[in-house]
Amino acid sequence: MEDAKILVIDDEKNILESIKMVLTYENYPVATTNNGLDGIDLFRQLKPDIVLLDVKMPGFNGIDVLKQLKGISEFSEVIMISGHSGIEEALEAAKLGAFDFLEKPISRDKLILTVRNAMEKVNLLKENFNLKNLSEKKYELIGDSPGMQELRQTIRKVARTNSTVLITGESGTGKELIARNIYMLSSRKNQPFVQVNCAAIPEELIESELFGHEKGSFTGAYEKKIGKFDRAHKGSIFLDEVGDLSLKAQAKVLRVLEEGEIQRVGSEEVKHIDVRVIAATNKNLKEEIKKGAFREDLFFRLNVVPVHSPALRERREDIPHLVEHFIDYFSEENNLKRKNFCEKVIQLFKQYEWKGNVRELRNLVERLLIMSEGKTITENDLPESMRNNNEKNQAFSFGEMKLWKDFKAQSEKYFIEEKLKLYNYNIAKTAREIDLPRSNLYKKIESNGIIIPENSEADEESLQS
Repeated sequence: MEDAKILVIDDEKNILESIKMVLTYENYPVATTNNGLDGIDLFRQLKPDIVLLDVKMPGFNGIDVLKQLKGISEFSEVIMISGHSGIEEALEAAKLGAFDFLEKPISRDKLILTVRNAMEKVNLLKENFNLKNLSEKKYELIGDSPGMQELRQTIRKVARTNSTVLITGESGTGKELIARNIYMLSSRKNQPFVQVNCAAIPEELIESELFGHEKGSFTGAYEKKIGKFDRAHKGSIFLDEVGDLSLKAQAKVLRVLEEGEIQRVGSEEVKHIDVRVIAATNKNLKEEIKKGAFREDLFFRLNVVPVHSPALRERREDIPHLVEHFIDYFSEENNLKRKNFCEKVIQLFKQYEWKGNVRELRNLVERLLIMSEGKTITENDLPESMRNNNEKNQAFSFGEMKLWKDFKAQSEKYFIEEKLKLYNYNIAKTAREIDLPRSNLYKKIESNGIIIPENSEADEESLQS
């Protein structure tokens, strides 16, 4: 039987006793009271799933009690009890949100059936609430670092407008989360949110996906297709990896932004739509413009409000909060027992270079929660690569260096090696990121005996600069 709590409020002692006897036999926990005001107090204390409430009671009657109960909890269902003279009140109660009403004398079978039906609705309401809550957790922006505080402030400002937004940042930093938060805080939150991964759609199909096509407009077009922009009418469209759009598709997106018009492939009809565009990319679009791979006019139309998604290495202080968030989320989603991460693991996480950013951290936390045996996740549960990285750091930190100058030289070599790896051995980019003249970086690479892989991008940007 369902794990339900039931409260019965009726001024007739025999009604209370008979209902309690029937429902207790069905394994429902039942509390009773013969007073409306006491019933409200019990309701606050017990938070029952179902209330059986008499319409006519002296003093504070059933209708008054119902109004109070509905203002306290949205997950409890109220079944009204009425005699023949209380039919009109029962109908009024139905308008106020009562689930059903039972007529005196109460049929045992009708009582059990009505309670079961009410419990099904309560369970459905709770399930929908939990799913919504889990969904909101999924798109929650976690962290109180200065970068995240600034990002939240930007999102709040941007969300109130209909302006086009361009979100930039490395892969795995949470650009989709930013887009979702802008949408959820906007006036369009009750309208469609349509997401398009521009990099995942073949170039020959991207126009059809975005704008739709007519039947027979090309080989394989067996029926009419509604495009993503059309589906997002009155809502928002999120163009993820917009830097991967073909030049032809870019021209059509530009038309939407400038004129609010779309045209299906194979159709002469021009359709006006109302769509807010949120775009994201991990590419440097200014560099793509120089290469001729991205339209400058489209960049200006997209970049009305630029929003940057910070890399995880720029907000390491948020890592403990992110880990706690992922523990809560995955424990609930996968019905797992909650586990803790020992302090040593958290410290390793804060030191580690997360090339995949938050996405990499998220995936690792999920894997550890599923695969580890104990209640606490320790250093031994971590991937070998991460443990080896820690051992390397310890060896570097504590080695057999006795003199300050030795430590200084070794730390400089280690720092440069790690940064070169991070930026794929692109010397010009590495020099920019660590704020060091490129000529000085070349000298330090040579003096420290750092080897640059032959297939790297070491000189590509240097030669262009």
